Amino acid sequence: MAPARSQPPRPDGAAKTAPVVPAGWDPRWSSGAAGCETGRVRIYLPSTLNAARSVWESGQVPAGTGFAVTPALREWYAQSESEEELEYAVLHDAARASLRLLDADPAAPRRRLVFVADLADGDVRVRDDLERGAVEVDFPVPWSAVGAIHVDDGDDGEVLDAVAEAADHIVEADLGGEDAAFTVDSVEGFELLWFAPQELPDLL
Repeated sequence: MAPARSQPPRPDGAAKTAPVVPAGWDPRWSSGAAGCETGRVRIYLPSTLNAARSVWESGQVPAGTGFAVTPALREWYAQSESEEELEYAVLHDAARASLRLLDADPAAPRRRLVFVADLADGDVRVRDDLERGAVEVDFPVPWSAVGAIHVDDGDDGEVLDAVAEAADHIVEADLGGEDAAFTVDSVEGFELLWFAPQELPDLL
């Protein structure tokens, strides 16, 4: 990955611990332990079910901003010992970005969705200056590079209600609203389900 500008340190000077990986979390195509080949990077691309329809029809995920284990993210989670924890933290960041997409598309089903893909290092630009873990891809990601999909459980009403409320408050949370941030943070307690790429039509 291309180098990025340095990220300001935390005000308290302390490193942060990555989210604890739940015991039931499936590491397939979600963990650095499963690993990318040398010279490749695993990226997490936020999306929505509405956008996913176009992805399936076109056979590619649109260019744009995704998330990966970047130098600044490693520094931020310096106390974390496993690559799996870092990947899990990146998935959380991508899921939060999916909330922003849901806010921008009121017609989209209230379910967070994240595509996971492996790309060559040179195809990804680190943008830690925008947000820790942020990367940019300047070309559509071919469907053949996608190895997994993470999405909320569409049969769980509690999850759907929580995601809908979080999407309604994500902009306010990004602007520093404490109550809104609490609402958005609360939805992270609901784990995204794992699906193979070929299962996408069943989700639409």
